[in-house]
Amino acid sequence: MTEDAAAEEQASAYLETVGRFLTVYRHVRQYSREMQSEGLSGRHVSALRYLAEAGPLTVGALGRYLIISDSSTSELVDRLEAAGTVRRERSEADSRVVLVSLTPQGRKAAHDAPLGGIPLLRERLKALPAEDLARLDEALMLLARLLEIDGNR
Repeated sequence: MTEDAAAEEQASAYLETVGRFLTVYRHVRQYSREMQSEGLSGRHVSALRYLAEAGPLTVGALGRYLIISDSSTSELVDRLEAAGTVRRERSEADSRVVLVSLTPQGRKAAHDAPLGGIPLLRERLKALPAEDLARLDEALMLLARLLEIDGNR
């Protein structure tokens, strides 16, 4: 392969990769805008769907699933509680533990929310074979390095 042909191939691969990334990015942002117009966010949908799947959870367990800090999780639960979609209750087994559970309105919202963006990605990633997850994780780690993102998360 000539030097010019190699440079042209590199430029083509570069444009294709940037185009794919921007398509994904725009799709996630569009879903987020649609959810915001309905008074939700992708994070709200993810939280409601996970609570519907996993049952009552501690604030910490919900935050670990969403990969956000305890304070961000508390703020999220506050907003969901104010919207009437979740409630907090003391655990019967240990009164020091507070559990977050869905209200009937929250169960309906979890079921009715259009699935897209990050919530859809979360659902689909669960079904991927381990080797595909590993390849995707490697690509995302490389992307994080290219964007100079510190840390594992």
